[in-house]
Amino acid sequence: MTIPTPLHEATARHCESLLYKDWAGYHAIASYDTCHEREYYALREAAGLIDVSPLFKYRIRGPQAVDLLDRVITRRIRTVKPGTVVYTCWCDERGKVLDDGTVTCLAQQDYRMTSAHPNLRWLQDASVGLEVEIEDESPALAALSVQGPRSRDVLDAATGGAVTTLGFFKHTHAEIAGKAVEVTRTGYTGDLGYEVWIPAADAVEVYDAILAAGQPFRAIPCGLTAMDVTRIEAGFVLIDVEYYSARDAMIPRHLVSPYEIGLGWTVHFKQKGAFIGRAALERELAEGSTPEKLVGLVCDWTAIEEAFARFGLPPSIGSAPWRDGRPVYDSRGRQVGRATSGTWSPILKANIALASLDALYAEPGVKLNLELTIEYERLSVPAKVVERPFFDPPRKRSTPAKAKQEPVGA
Repeated sequence: MTIPTPLHEATARHCESLLYKDWAGYHAIASYDTCHEREYYALREAAGLIDVSPLFKYRIRGPQAVDLLDRVITRRIRTVKPGTVVYTCWCDERGKVLDDGTVTCLAQQDYRMTSAHPNLRWLQDASVGLEVEIEDESPALAALSVQGPRSRDVLDAATGGAVTTLGFFKHTHAEIAGKAVEVTRTGYTGDLGYEVWIPAADAVEVYDAILAAGQPFRAIPCGLTAMDVTRIEAGFVLIDVEYYSARDAMIPRHLVSPYEIGLGWTVHFKQKGAFIGRAALERELAEGSTPEKLVGLVCDWTAIEEAFARFGLPPSIGSAPWRDGRPVYDSRGRQVGRATSGTWSPILKANIALASLDALYAEPGVKLNLELTIEYERLSVPAKVVERPFFDPPRKRSTPAKAKQEPVGA
């Protein structure tokens, strides 16, 4: 049985479609309209508000909080300063990915970890022998993602300018509608964006205040379907789609290392001691034994049109993203991988997909074929391997310079 998020009272007022889905046991709005397209364009051209409260949120603090994190995540954490957020993954002792998420350094020896799957028991097991407190903040802390090119304007209006110079992957405190909140410059759309962390009791009031402040900037509520299109454009992985957690893998093929899903850059060996999975990851890197790699695919649109024309049909691929997994073949018809998720990208005017391919075929420019089913017949259309992300605007990372202070009496 799903339950409402702390923001449900506010978001339900705007949901005309009644299109909900289950996210970690919570009601989650797929799209507010019967079609997600208006919400997608808000995320890419204005601003959108997305309820991401179902994320799991863990507060890790105490004299050895950094020792716990250094033990479990692949990324260097000891040098991360307060007010900074890092994206990382964590592995089991075989070097296989358990989950991915963010870690925010709130203060010295005080961190917040977010993840898509529950990780409390795993953190508790890993903390044995360490002086550290682990608190599950998930029910008590709402999370609102404010994304899009006008998101800075929206939150500046709501906070009185508190985020104007907030840097990429940074954290700050602010006040909205008289309520204390935290803001991180993070998100899952690959664009300029922020996430607002709100005590559950204040969530509805803060949401309404942000939405009201966003009206001049055309900010609207947005659902998960529109966000999924943007995250594919951004080339971001999604657990249970691009990869399975090592906890849930039923067969060896379901086990993946960070290098197989494009997260090798989060694995730090230098200036970091032992961590769970280190030996296996060092061995994989040294041996060059990564069997698959995650890449982008861009399909030949003319070939898609011709394929549908064979049946006397106009091209019909739908605007919603898909996650059903589709085989990828080489020129001889041999399967060399699978496309894990894909979508029509309105902003790129292209049919794109994320795909796990045999490492030999994962170089940009390689021409392959993606399976396409039309009228119950399995066909294939040409697709070219490209680097991720598909969409990466400079505004995602850019920050306005801090305004110069005029001297007193000037």
